[in-house]
Amino acid sequence: MKRAASTPPPMHGNEMRYNPATGRWVIYALSRRQRPRELIGSREGARTEPAYDELCPFCPGHEQDLPPILLEYGRGDSHRQIRVVRNKYPALTPEGDLKRVCQGMYMRMEGYGHHEVLIESPEHNRQIPVMTPEEVELIIEAYHRRYLKLIGVQKNLLVVIFRNYGRRAGASLMHPHSQIISTGVVPGHVREMEYRAQGYFDQWGSCMYCDMLAEELSAGVRIIHANRSFVSFIPYAAAQPFEIWIMPREHKAHFGDISAEEKTDLASSLHAMLRRIQERLNDPDYNYVIHSSAKYRSDEPQAHWFLQIGPKLTTRAGFEIGSGMSINTSLPEDDAAFLMPDPLPEKGAGNASQE
Repeated sequence: MKRAASTPPPMHGNEMRYNPATGRWVIYALSRRQRPRELIGSREGARTEPAYDELCPFCPGHEQDLPPILLEYGRGDSHRQIRVVRNKYPALTPEGDLKRVCQGMYMRMEGYGHHEVLIESPEHNRQIPVMTPEEVELIIEAYHRRYLKLIGVQKNLLVVIFRNYGRRAGASLMHPHSQIISTGVVPGHVREMEYRAQGYFDQWGSCMYCDMLAEELSAGVRIIHANRSFVSFIPYAAAQPFEIWIMPREHKAHFGDISAEEKTDLASSLHAMLRRIQERLNDPDYNYVIHSSAKYRSDEPQAHWFLQIGPKLTTRAGFEIGSGMSINTSLPEDDAAFLMPDPLPEKGAGNASQE
């Protein structure tokens, strides 16, 4: 049976925690323990990029190097604030076919899908932490527009929105940008998370993610930031140091259902978290991804979309690769305390942390 929320007792030795969303155990190794401050400062020097890079294809003046523009808009007279183009080197293309072809015991298919790049700013060095919340809201708006466009394509079953920042996170260009990929298949990793959420709902009659959010709000020790629509927290069984989930308070299965008010609040939350990471963790490389339900499950009661941020502060080694388990040397409660500069107000307040 589900247990009431409680503050975890202090750890005196190594511990394993279970993540019900992924079905995976995470090892917390106190014998190898790193305090939050021991994880920062690995960068040799500050990241310095010019406002304009003559060699960058995303900088203004290089439009001839870009594929055709799919979406372009901004605020006021800045129609070039946001640009969305097809990826010049796509992982998947819409010309592909979904037909499976068997080759003995193996199977293959053409690489069908869409692969787009969202250029977030005309300025080469204007990353999200130094943007205004209004600029970040333009990015969220573009995510939403392209999500609705791509999920509306009949052959598309999943749309993944993500951002790679820094070479350790897989970024090949430093110009501020995100990516959007649609696929005609649902990967096993996504299906596994769906099945776990479905099994939880069938057993308890409630959404696992809503219960997780209620647990975090009750415990209060891993929450970093909150506003009227979103709560940002370090998960109880975070697989890596400073892993952050930004979760909508309202139960919604997929990102396409986000409201205008929620777009504003998501922009505020994302801006706050990335600025906090930049300032307090010495601007680490990171990935973030929006986890949203696959098509045809978007109205089911067990699904709940959220945004996950994963700073690249450690490296997976042999045991983690071989076992599929993660070793985290930093406690979620310590990480949350390190990132939360302001005390949380009383329950029921509109904002847990004001920027």
